[in-house]
Amino acid sequence: MKSATDKQIDDLEYQLQELKRKIAQRRREREPEEVSDYSLKDWDEKEIRLASLFGHHERLILIHNMGSSCAYCTMWADGFNGLLPHLNSRAAFAVTSPDPPLVQKRFAQSRQWKFPMYSVEGTSLVADLGFTDEKDGPMPGVSVLTKEADGKIFRVGRAEFGPGDDYCPVWHFFELFPEGVNGWEPQFSYELISLSRA
Repeated sequence: MKSATDKQIDDLEYQLQELKRKIAQRRREREPEEVSDYSLKDWDEKEIRLASLFGHHERLILIHNMGSSCAYCTMWADGFNGLLPHLNSRAAFAVTSPDPPLVQKRFAQSRQWKFPMYSVEGTSLVADLGFTDEKDGPMPGVSVLTKEADGKIFRVGRAEFGPGDDYCPVWHFFELFPEGVNGWEPQFSYELISLSRA
């Protein structure tokens, strides 16, 4: 049986769901932005064009990860790993980070990530797509891109990542605890940090 508090929580969650529907609608109404066909690097240091990341899909979910030094971004990416088959049923999926290709490769393999990763080191992609802060530098997030029949690329969706967002469920589970998140932060093991910097 639900308590009065449970019913209040349910009411608030219904309100939140309605607000999320409104946000989703606003996102669908945003004007597409044309995006350049940037040159990235794969793990073999080969240049690869952004357009090629789409594969046979018309859409690409492009993650802007901050790299092996960020425990938060690592936790988000750990979650994407399990979702990959579901995401690929509708779109291509790739993760980018500013790490050099070799560092990126070693770190991704240590985490057993299955998604493709590309280095944006030396490019302006992250800044051009608005995922930089004057004070804090690169910021994590996601861009959804679409490729038209003529080869032009457009961004049709974007979101920033951060504690409590909809893209990492860990925070939502911890919010169910009596003490809430309570200052918790994701941690690395020393071995993985050492491996990524070797």
